[in-house]
Amino acid sequence: MKKISVNDLHERQRGSLPELLGFDIVSATTQSIDAGFDIKPHHLAPNGYLHAASLIMLADTSCGYGCMINLPEGANSFTTIELKSNFLGTAREGRVDCIATPVHLGRTTQVWDATVSAAGKTIALFRCTQMVLWPKT
Repeated sequence: MKKISVNDLHERQRGSLPELLGFDIVSATTQSIDAGFDIKPHHLAPNGYLHAASLIMLADTSCGYGCMINLPEGANSFTTIELKSNFLGTAREGRVDCIATPVHLGRTTQVWDATVSAAGKTIALFRCTQMVLWPKT
């Protein structure tokens, strides 16, 4: 498993959706990804509340970075194959934070849970399954 730093992850996301939406990695270890974004108008739906897609980007990216850090030696990459979400609340301003933790770190799949909060309250729960991609033989 190659060591990947927070700076490496910020570099990898240059020009991609997470960078465009202000995804900010606070810390990244093999056991936890702590990330978030400051709510801006582009994160909101037309009704003035957080768009579900903004929260999905946050959770999926957090879980994906966790998977990236935990890829088995020799694996090429990974891809999300399932994402389950439960929305419990919303926000209009401030910061949204996400903590992602591994549930299963296998050779062919990884499963991660993510909890998203705003103003100290849980507003969404996620379970994300990634398929580990190996070189074709």
